[in-house]
Amino acid sequence: MKPFFASYPALAFTALLLLGGSLQNLHAQSFCASDGQPRPVALLERFINANCESCWSDPKTPQPGRREIALDWVLPGDKGDDAPLSAVASRDALARLEALKQPVPAQTWNSASPVKAGKTGTLRVAHGLALSGYMGASIELKPVPQTATDQRWTAWLALVETLPVGTEGTPVERNLVRNVLETSWNVRKQLSKEERKRFFESRAMSLPEGVNPQRVRVIGWVQDEQGRVLAAAQSRCTSNFPPGRPKEN
Repeated sequence: MKPFFASYPALAFTALLLLGGSLQNLHAQSFCASDGQPRPVALLERFINANCESCWSDPKTPQPGRREIALDWVLPGDKGDDAPLSAVASRDALARLEALKQPVPAQTWNSASPVKAGKTGTLRVAHGLALSGYMGASIELKPVPQTATDQRWTAWLALVETLPVGTEGTPVERNLVRNVLETSWNVRKQLSKEERKRFFESRAMSLPEGVNPQRVRVIGWVQDEQGRVLAAAQSRCTSNFPPGRPKEN
């Protein structure tokens, strides 16, 4: 029988967020958010064509520097399900590559984007527990910068599976992108009083088959119409709330 929450994603998200937020009642539960984490200075995106099995184990794979975030996208290959990496390929990778205005590489392509310094507000990402193949996740920017008067920004929230060195022969730690939420934050429109305080998006994100929920977290970023990364954040799970942060009810 199909799980109840799988049939009602909206209810699934509510349940997942409640489970992830009521930590004072769930002593064993971890708190997974970007609170207290250093602000990233760059975003390193590594794209691999699913046809290229050796690309996964390439010792020359670029690695992120200090305070940089790496994401790994596997693009569907023209061999379809017969491609060696087809099991982890995602069409979200094609959408991301299109946003970067790049063609599908025959093997690999890497992109390094600095996080533009400025008064962009604070970006926060978070996620709750995995339940019935879903995980509640959110991305929030606040306050909305007063200088953002005539722009459309795009927020990306990537649900990633963090794979240690040696997993299936990878020479580097990878944040394999497993699902993506993309949304537009249109600063051009007339914002309500509440909307002027923050931009916020939350969703129940499905977990592909084979994902290890214990290795899943979220990475988010915001970019402007020119593709410049304005802010980025990644979640970390901790057994206790960060100092100074009140518990959520």
